[in-house]
Amino acid sequence: MWYVYLARCADGTLYCGIARDVDERIAAHDAGIGARYTRGRGPLRVLLVRRCRGKGRALRLEYSIKQLSRAQKEALVARPAALDALARAAYRAASAARAA
Repeated sequence: MWYVYLARCADGTLYCGIARDVDERIAAHDAGIGARYTRGRGPLRVLLVRRCRGKGRALRLEYSIKQLSRAQKEALVARPAALDALARAAYRAASAARAA
């Protein structure tokens, strides 16, 4: 199982990533051995987590979230149920692209 997570850095910025174990990954970010973007921006606070069936689906959803503006990401945090709709749209777009 893979997970997509959205976290707030100590400086207020948002970071989106994927992991098999979100707690372990956040600990890595906080220790300075995670993504380059999060180095020096910890500690991170997890805002949203969504389970995905596979790595490919997690990557597609992560990409979709990263394409959102900061305001749209903040709206997603305020209304987590919208993450399900975003995930469905990402999966449908990927299926349509494969079918074409």
